[in-house]
Amino acid sequence: MEFKPKAIFLDMDGTILNHQNKVTLRTKEIIDELRDKGFHVFIATGRAFEEIEGMVPPGFQVDGVVASNGMVGYVGNEIVFKHTLPFELVETVIKKAREHKVYYELFPYGTPRITLKQDQAYMLDEIRDPKPESVGINEWLSRKKAIKDEIAWKEHIEGSEFSKFYFFARTKEHINSWKKELEQLKQEIDFTTSTSSEHNVEIMVADVNKATGVQQMLKRFGLSERETLAIGDSDNDLPMLRLVHYAVAMKNASDTVKEIVDEITKFTCDEDGVYHYLKRYI
Repeated sequence: MEFKPKAIFLDMDGTILNHQNKVTLRTKEIIDELRDKGFHVFIATGRAFEEIEGMVPPGFQVDGVVASNGMVGYVGNEIVFKHTLPFELVETVIKKAREHKVYYELFPYGTPRITLKQDQAYMLDEIRDPKPESVGINEWLSRKKAIKDEIAWKEHIEGSEFSKFYFFARTKEHINSWKKELEQLKQEIDFTTSTSSEHNVEIMVADVNKATGVQQMLKRFGLSERETLAIGDSDNDLPMLRLVHYAVAMKNASDTVKEIVDEITKFTCDEDGVYHYLKRYI
């Protein structure tokens, strides 16, 4: 690869995160090395900003983070940009999720994710063992951890600023039915949906995605898409990968991602694929 980027955006799940939801020390060290050489390295993830610290090695640092699929951007702890789901949308979606018995997590800014107590029974049923074969182990472990440690079970919705909804179903039929319901709801309330596996879908503000977040972060640093490389693996990375000058898919990426990129890594996320790619080419 002859292209030498000034900015590098890295997805988390399936990219720098292995299937045990951890970033390896080698990946941290190559990021440190790149930043020491003057490259700007960023995270662009569907995860909430607050989730990142528990998944990375001590001392892990990047120049900025685009979180919640482009809904918010951070440089250090400073918020560079932020979008908020309309409260009307939040109320409507929770009601419809309950009607369809769809597992959901609502992410307020700065506080634990919320699920209402009245929905706890069917939520627990959705993540009962055994794990469905088609569900990725990283997503399954994340749901188990969320149910046990991370969800705040509330009597009613609390807060006024929300970064996203995350929905999960143990069967593809269930989540696909829910996606159709969301498409119908878009006729009444405008919003954006994004998926990162065959068993989930997320909701963000209309016209917001990883690409819009990357654009805002680049503007903050005086950089352009022409100077940017991005690495990802799933469908929620597509807007970002189409935006940048040089797009790279993980070896474990979905076929739809591999079809649109300039290059594919030689190793998967469980084989430190990002480390090997950056070490060899950058």
